[in-house]
Amino acid sequence: MEKDYSFFAMMARLKYINRWALMRNSREENLSEHSLEVAMLSHALCTIGNKRFGKSLNADKAALIGMYHDATEIITGDMPTPVKYFNSSIKNTYKEIEHTACEKILSLLPEDLRVEYQGIFEPTGDYKYEKALVKAADKLSAYIKCLDEKKAGNHEFLQAEETTLKAVKALDLEEVEVFLNEFIPAYSRTLDEACLL
Repeated sequence: MEKDYSFFAMMARLKYINRWALMRNSREENLSEHSLEVAMLSHALCTIGNKRFGKSLNADKAALIGMYHDATEIITGDMPTPVKYFNSSIKNTYKEIEHTACEKILSLLPEDLRVEYQGIFEPTGDYKYEKALVKAADKLSAYIKCLDEKKAGNHEFLQAEETTLKAVKALDLEEVEVFLNEFIPAYSRTLDEACLL
């Protein structure tokens, strides 16, 4: 009998992990939703880089990295950002835990597929800029969540909105500036307003 593998069954569990655990949410957001949004935003940022700034970025690879960027949280859970980055000791320890979780998840694949997914979970230097754009997409996704919560009348996210926007702008990436200027305003509109533009 052939061995079976649980990698994709584990990936399906992303939908059970809620984000923003320390915050009162008007609508909970799970890791599966967030990962899809980060994948789309990563692809968009690379496409902006290619079309507007003449770069040769791999938008498809960025989307894949974005899709799996938080997969280790199936094992670790979603640690709130203020805790994760409280000090360098906690940050370094958490990075080690993430690496161990990554190895465990990759071990759930057959050996012949593992190398392919290793390059998605832990991309090499060849994709350094794409990885930076995935990080930016992750922060943009958090910022969009703050905007959604504010639109729903939830003031719990006002400080997070300000902090997250500062973090997004601090990345100083031209693709992000284009996205902020051209796409973010629509997130504050109603469906009718967005469709009529």
